[in-house]
Amino acid sequence: MAGRSTLPNIHRVDIILTVISSGYQECVRTDMVAQIEFIKSIPYFSGLSQSGLDSVGKYIFEKKAGRGEIVLFEGEPAETLCFVVAGVVKVFKISPDGKEQILQIIRPGESFNDVPVFSGGVNLASAGAMGAVVLNMIKKSDLEVVIREHPQVALNVIQILSQRVQHLVSLVEDLSFRHVTGRVARMLLEYAGDGTGERPRLTQQEMAAMIGTAREMVGRSIKTLEEEGAIRIDRHRIIVTNPDALRRIAGVTS
Repeated sequence: MAGRSTLPNIHRVDIILTVISSGYQECVRTDMVAQIEFIKSIPYFSGLSQSGLDSVGKYIFEKKAGRGEIVLFEGEPAETLCFVVAGVVKVFKISPDGKEQILQIIRPGESFNDVPVFSGGVNLASAGAMGAVVLNMIKKSDLEVVIREHPQVALNVIQILSQRVQHLVSLVEDLSFRHVTGRVARMLLEYAGDGTGERPRLTQQEMAAMIGTAREMVGRSIKTLEEEGAIRIDRHRIIVTNPDALRRIAGVTS
């Protein structure tokens, strides 16, 4: 009796394992399709054929991080190029006296650590998660293989690095020539977006770290912008009510 009752249990376990295995394989296929679609949206790989995208996909790996976790440390060898799939990452430097300067906010579809990866040096800045983030990453050695196999990627790299230079020039211009209220206005224009997509949730301290000033100055500037009718404060959210006024105060054209 005992022998006969054991066999059905064995068969039942086999069936369950088969279903689980099948589900896992389907999950893997779904993840691969989603990954290829994401790779297709990245400017680095613009213009590649489907087979080219598939070949790039072989080198991409994923990393997840929680809020406050450092994903890259300044001064360590630059070994990976990173793409944000979900969440928001800040790229920053810390001064000897502990002051933080945020160089850039990286949102989904954007990359970071580009320059040191191509220059062969060390990470020029640290990068930290501003919330739960998902990253796709590619090792420097694998990226070099991709560039050799797909010359279009090299052309894309030139364009992307040119945009990095433009961003840094704009940052220097802000710090040198714009008053604090103008810098806050310009930052709000840049990160308010069109109401769609993922946007960073910034504290006043983080805003101050982005524009090179003190938190108290950011608070005063926000109050000034509200008095000018350019923004409205609603439950700890800043709502842009008059983009034209904000552009005027920021000193930028539409």
